[in-house]
Amino acid sequence: MNPGQELPRRLAECPLVAIIRGVTPDEVEAVGQAIYDAGIRIIEVPLNSPDPFQSIARLARRFGDRALIGAGTVLEPEQVSEVRDAGGRLIVSPNTDARVIEASVAAGLVSAPGYYTPSEAFEALRAGAHGLKLFPAEGASPGVVKAQRAVLPKDVPLLVVGGVRPDNMRAYLDAGANGFGLGSGLYKAGQTPQEVAAQATAYVAGAQS
Repeated sequence: MNPGQELPRRLAECPLVAIIRGVTPDEVEAVGQAIYDAGIRIIEVPLNSPDPFQSIARLARRFGDRALIGAGTVLEPEQVSEVRDAGGRLIVSPNTDARVIEASVAAGLVSAPGYYTPSEAFEALRAGAHGLKLFPAEGASPGVVKAQRAVLPKDVPLLVVGGVRPDNMRAYLDAGANGFGLGSGLYKAGQTPQEVAAQATAYVAGAQS
């Protein structure tokens, strides 16, 4: 399965991406297992977390090809190879940086950069992005997603990130979004696996409603 196929496949299984910012290597497997058991199949460790490459490596070893594991807040092309070497297969950024996108594609990894405007979206696609992360979605209504979907390629997954709650996802899905990135509503640093499991279960139910 190539990178362009893996993101849509995982989103079809569950349209949610777990963003576990602040997780530590010692707790990442238990937190990741709680997320996986709730049904989420994409897990992102932001690189501004403690020892993120070690956390990515532990998740990659634990889940193998059962889940798509990778990094968020990837800001420099040099970080892409570090993610790959740790076993990560997904590169997510908060911004549109063609250098990072091109490095991700060259490394054979899934590229899902952040964007906010159609201009940024098409710049990302020209660089080879496999999916697009609308961020921060607190400032983008479902109407914005619908308008952007009218011009963006239909086969490119569009993920809404920022301010996502279990009770506000349906309107974005109806507007053409393909999935959501879940941050502090799913996981805050220091939360127990049991807390994360309850929050993940609520999000999965919200995505299915």
